[in-house]
Amino acid sequence: MRFPPLKKLHRLPRFLLDFATFKRAAAESGARLPKLRDTRAMVEDATPGTGFDAQYVYHCGWAARELARRLPAKHVDFSSALWFVSIASAICPIDHYDYRPPALEIPNVGVGACDLEKLPFDDQALSSVSCMHVVEHIGLGRYGDKIDPTGDQKAMRELSRVLAPGGVLLFAVPVGRPRTVFNAHRIYAYEEIVAAFPDLVVESFALITDSKHGSKLLFDADPGLVAEQKYACGCWVFKRPA
Repeated sequence: MRFPPLKKLHRLPRFLLDFATFKRAAAESGARLPKLRDTRAMVEDATPGTGFDAQYVYHCGWAARELARRLPAKHVDFSSALWFVSIASAICPIDHYDYRPPALEIPNVGVGACDLEKLPFDDQALSSVSCMHVVEHIGLGRYGDKIDPTGDQKAMRELSRVLAPGGVLLFAVPVGRPRTVFNAHRIYAYEEIVAAFPDLVVESFALITDSKHGSKLLFDADPGLVAEQKYACGCWVFKRPA
């Protein structure tokens, strides 16, 4: 039997009661009888609603909708969430690059290694690009990368450099009160991100509000709302003029 964490032990009596009830009902119905040694006390999931990480669920949904609307012949992703890559590959072929490349094997997905501070692509070579919930980590050493206080700025310059005329970049980072939370992430002001891409234009902006504001996905959001957030997520569609 696998016991729950100490802080959840108060829920163990309910688990044992449910186990006894289930075992008795199984015996009466002829279903397979459970054994106590095979149990795993999952005592945290009996909640009124299903919780989820709003930033990751919503930004992946936002980005998938952008791809479905545009239907690029090929999309190149840099280090975004793998569930986005796996699901969005049903929309179009995706090449996914990461500092720590995953052993992801699924149709329509290619995997490679890269350093976002020095991308292995020619200038203005890519027409459809994403990099979401990634840049805020670069240079903090969290993922084994080198310490570089300006690593995020270098990465944003590289993303801009490789984007083709008429090309689109799907970009997401934490937004709110600007600060560096070493070695977890950085949080940016809206204006900081726009200024980091001087050669691109903002086609649209979506905001995933923080928990204080209800964790909602706001399409075509007012950038002024960012200043009210502590830890939200900004989602930009940047475009290089043709």
